[in-house]
Amino acid sequence: MPWTLSGFADEASENTPEQIAACLVGGITHIDPRNVDGHNITDLPLDHAKRVAEQYETAGLRVNMYGSPIGKIDITDDIQIDLDKLDHLGKLKDLFGATGVRVFSYYNKSNADKAKWQQESLDRLKRLRDRAGDLGLVLFHENESDIFGDHPEDVARIAQLRDGQTFKLIYDFANYIRTGVEPSQCWAMFKDQTDCFHLKDQMQDGQHVPIGRGDTDAEAILRDAVESGWQGPCVIEPHLTHSQAVVATGAHGAGDVSLAGMSPAQSFQVATKAAHELIASVGAEVADGNDS
Repeated sequence: MPWTLSGFADEASENTPEQIAACLVGGITHIDPRNVDGHNITDLPLDHAKRVAEQYETAGLRVNMYGSPIGKIDITDDIQIDLDKLDHLGKLKDLFGATGVRVFSYYNKSNADKAKWQQESLDRLKRLRDRAGDLGLVLFHENESDIFGDHPEDVARIAQLRDGQTFKLIYDFANYIRTGVEPSQCWAMFKDQTDCFHLKDQMQDGQHVPIGRGDTDAEAILRDAVESGWQGPCVIEPHLTHSQAVVATGAHGAGDVSLAGMSPAQSFQVATKAAHELIASVGAEVADGNDS
C-alpha cells in the first residue's frame, strides 16, 4: 500500500494559496497545516478555516494532521491552555476531515527534578489523550528538543501511553540525532511503535539537509520500514532555510548553507524532490489523491 506524503507547507509560504501551490508542484497530496495566513492552526477562526478548507478541496489537497504546538509549554503553565487548543481542533475536524494532532511533552524551565518532570508530563499527556478521545481526535507525539520526550529513553516512557487509537508516535530523524544516540539504536527502540515519520534530516554539526543526505541513517531506516511492512504518513518538515515558520518552532540547528540563496518556496521544492527520490529508492510508493 502506498505511503501518504504530506508536508509543513508553511515553510514555503505564509499564505494559503502559495502553500497549496507548493504542495501541488511538489507532488504532495496532503498538508499538515501549522501556520495559516498569520494564524496558528490551534487558533484559526472558524470562518477563516472554512474558507481554507474550501481552497484545499478545490485543489484536491487533503489534511493529514494538524501541526499544533500543544505540549510546547512549561510543566508549570496551566494545562487548560492546551486543552483549549485541543478543543478548538475538535471544532475544525468536520471542516478539514482530519483527526490527527501533533503534540509535544512539555518544557522544564525551572529545572525541577527528572521524576517530577516525567510525572507531570505523563499526567498532562493522559489528560490530553482522554480529551482527544472525547473529541474524536488522535494525538501523535513528536520527539522534540528540550521537552520531556527528547531522548529516546524518555520517549520510551511516553510510548507506554500509545494505544493505537487516541495516542500514537512520530519518529523525527533530525530530532533524535541531536541526542547523541545512534540512529540504529533509536530505530530499534521504536520500530514497532512508529506511526508517522517526519522527514527532516541533519548533519552531526547541526546543519539541516534534504532527507537522505544527513547523518540520521534515514535511507536504511526507511528501507527497513518497507521490508517490515510499515504503513503510515510521511511528513516533509525540511528546515532547509529558516523561514518565519521555522523560526517560530524554536528550531535547533541551521539551514542548509548550500541553499542559503534560495527562497523558502524554492528550498521546499528541493525537500519534496529529495523525499520522493528517497521513498522510491527504498522501494515504497507515494499515494496519489485517490489512494488515501
